[in-house]
Amino acid sequence: MTTERGAQRSAGAGFLPDEGGARWRFVGPLTFADASDVFEAAEGMALPTGGQIDLAGVVSVDSSAVAVLLGLKRRASEEGRPLTFTHVPEALVLLADLYGVEKMLVT
Repeated sequence: MTTERGAQRSAGAGFLPDEGGARWRFVGPLTFADASDVFEAAEGMALPTGGQIDLAGVVSVDSSAVAVLLGLKRRASEEGRPLTFTHVPEALVLLADLYGVEKMLVT
């Protein structure tokens, strides 16, 4: 099932915008099983106007999480908008470092 804005999967993983759309927060796992649906849903949403995505609600990650976040960064760049991630889980920091993209995802 999706939310009104199409951002959440039936398993509960997805980006949720705050009331004003200034920030998104992520809840649930961001793994291979969820990545495609999560990314597709995010593509249908306006990027957060405050340019911030809170990842405190991420419960598990794999390399697919890096791909989803890089895709969002690329989209923000194409739209000329800033985008930063907060509360990045340590496992995601380690993966980003492994792939040499830590500076792109962790500020």
